[in-house]
Amino acid sequence: MHLSAVDLFCGAGGLSLGLKRARVKVVAGFDIDARCEYPFRSNIKAKFFEQDVRTVTRDQLSRLWVPGSVRVLAGCAPCQPFSSHRRGADTSNDDAWPLLDEFGRLVTETKPELVTMENVPRILKAVVFQRFIETLKSLEYVVDYKSCLCADYGLPQRRRRLVLVASRIGPIEIPAPTRTPAKFATVSDAIRGLPSLKSGQGDSADPLHASRTLSPTNQLRIQASKPGGSWLDWPEELRAPCHRKDSGRSFGSVYARMEWDKPSPTITTEFHNFGSGRFGHPEQDRALTLREAAILQGFPSNYKFVRPGDKVELEPMARLIGNAVPPPVGKAIGRTLLECAARHSASE
Repeated sequence: MHLSAVDLFCGAGGLSLGLKRARVKVVAGFDIDARCEYPFRSNIKAKFFEQDVRTVTRDQLSRLWVPGSVRVLAGCAPCQPFSSHRRGADTSNDDAWPLLDEFGRLVTETKPELVTMENVPRILKAVVFQRFIETLKSLEYVVDYKSCLCADYGLPQRRRRLVLVASRIGPIEIPAPTRTPAKFATVSDAIRGLPSLKSGQGDSADPLHASRTLSPTNQLRIQASKPGGSWLDWPEELRAPCHRKDSGRSFGSVYARMEWDKPSPTITTEFHNFGSGRFGHPEQDRALTLREAAILQGFPSNYKFVRPGDKVELEPMARLIGNAVPPPVGKAIGRTLLECAARHSASE
């Protein structure tokens, strides 16, 4: 069966790359961030639209899908309102809240045979997610969703994401894990072979493999850090004032090193900051580079994020990488969609 997919909220192309690797034809991506255009076009080889999903129309999508194909509408609506990092803050007025409703609108208007979305697990408790499920079921979709550990699908990272698949052409289920914990990919598997760097140093062959300069204090802190440890390993004089308070002792996964022989922690948009999580290199005295984080997110080491000769902007690129759907998860989703379509074809 030939499947053609449109990726709403496509970002740098993580989900689309996974679908493409599963042999789903990705025909277009939409995103409001202009920085997504180069990586999406260069790596996915598909059309890119710098466009708010609220302005996308039924006719526009219908012109993009390949005639006669099984149509897939995919996407990861911005997850910031549902993120655990909001720590209970009221996000009901966040501009990103209605975007999942817009996804539901486009499903209602076009009724693609297959739908998939990915988001943070906390969205399960959101009214807007339950409304999306009700919309799909009212349109006679079979729906399955689950909080998935991405390491189960080959990602060298202990990231958890909600995955949803829905079908109007027969039964469909969340993809089964392809790895057992004993076979999880590790930080060593992913990045040990990259050129060694010092704090503030870059790789002349790869502008994304460059380390942010640590302050003198943080340089001493990372030198005192152990893989898998925490700031509790430091001498008292290096500890931050907040950590000396009882209220700060629960934050053990900041200012910490990763471990070579385990998957990494969740790669957030702040991975380039040593103090923002367990983002210290396991061995070298520095934080992760953009390239290392991208590889830990499941992108290949030659994935193109920036045009040759263009300046690499650290924080915008970190957002693209940290917010990406991991391609191995996208590939597992793509295979599930293909299997569903194949069963439907065989039954006709």
